[in-house]
Amino acid sequence: MNAPTNISAQTQNRKADHIRICLEEDVQCDRITNGLERYRFTHSCLPELNHDDIDISTTFLGKHLDAPLLISSMTGGTEQAAIINQRLAQVAQHYKIAMGVGSQRVAVEKPQVADTFAVRKYAPDVLLMANLGAVQLNYKYGLDECLRVVDILEADALILHINPLQECIQPKGDTNFRGLLDKISILCSKLPVPVIAKEVGNGISAAIANKLIAAGVAAIDVAGAGGTSWAKVESERAENPLQRRLGRTFADWGLPTAECITTIRAIAPNVPLIASGGLRHGLDVAAAIALGADIAGLAMPFLQAAATSETAVAELTEVLIAEITTVLFCTGNATLYQLKHSGSLQRIE
Repeated sequence: MNAPTNISAQTQNRKADHIRICLEEDVQCDRITNGLERYRFTHSCLPELNHDDIDISTTFLGKHLDAPLLISSMTGGTEQAAIINQRLAQVAQHYKIAMGVGSQRVAVEKPQVADTFAVRKYAPDVLLMANLGAVQLNYKYGLDECLRVVDILEADALILHINPLQECIQPKGDTNFRGLLDKISILCSKLPVPVIAKEVGNGISAAIANKLIAAGVAAIDVAGAGGTSWAKVESERAENPLQRRLGRTFADWGLPTAECITTIRAIAPNVPLIASGGLRHGLDVAAAIALGADIAGLAMPFLQAAATSETAVAELTEVLIAEITTVLFCTGNATLYQLKHSGSLQRIE
C-alpha cells in the first residue's frame, strides 16, 4: 500500500533536484553544439522593408501564435515549480506564444500537486501542451492517464517525451522501451488531442521520426543535442559511482539540433516541426526556422528568467521577439514564410 506514495515522493524529489541542478550546476554540453554555428544569414543592406510591417506570427497545430516561440517543457510538482509555471504562463498569455509543462507523472501519482501544472487559468488563449514520458506506456500507463494529464492542463496537445539515455543514467530509471511504437500508435488513434513526440536533448533522427509519423504522431520536437545535457544532470543526482561515470561519459551524446531539423524535413516536408535543443537567442530561433522548423522551443533561458521574476520572463520574450524581427529585417523578409523560402541562410563550408 505504501509503494505509490514512495514512488510519488521520489518523483517529486527528482523534480526539485532537476530545477536546482539546472540553475546551479554546469550541465550544458561541452563538446557538441546545436550545429547552427555552421550556418550564416546573408545580410541585406537594402531590405526594402518598413520594420514596422514585419510579421512573425504563425499557426501551429491550428492555434495562432504571435511569435514562433515555445516555452519548452520544464517543471511542475513542487511549490517552486508552481511559481515558475505561473510566471511562464502569464507571459505566454501576454505575448501569445506556446507553452509546455514538465512531465506530469508526479500529478498522476500524487493528485494533490496537480495544481502546480494547471496553468490554463493564467493562459486561457495560448497553445498549451501536456507532458508524459512515452516509456510510462510500458509501466501501466495508458489512455486514462494520458487523458488525466490533458484534463489537468486543459491542454491542446500531449507531448510524449522519449528519453532512453536519461533513463539509463537516472537512479531507478525506467528502461523497458520494448514495443513502445505500437503503444504510441494506439494512443494517437484514441486520444482526442494531437500527440507530439519529443526527445529531451539527444535528438530525433529522420528514421525514427518517419516511424513516429507513421504511428500517428501529429508533430515532432527534435530536442537535439547542444544545450542542457540530461546525462550531466542525472550524473549530479547519481547514487553511485557507476551512474556518475555514465553521466559524464555520455554528456555529449546525441544529434545536433540543426542536423535533426534538416534530415527530418528532407523526409517529411509537411510534418509540424519544433526545433529545440541548445537554442539560446532569437538568432538561433530564426536560423532553426530558416532550416525548416515551424516554431522553436527554449527551456534553460526561460527557466533562468522565471526563477527570478515574471518581469524577467517578459523581458526575455521581448528580446527574443526583437532578435527574430531583426533577422527578418536584415535579410529582407517580411514574414516567416518568406524567411523559410528565401535561401538567405547559407551553410558555411
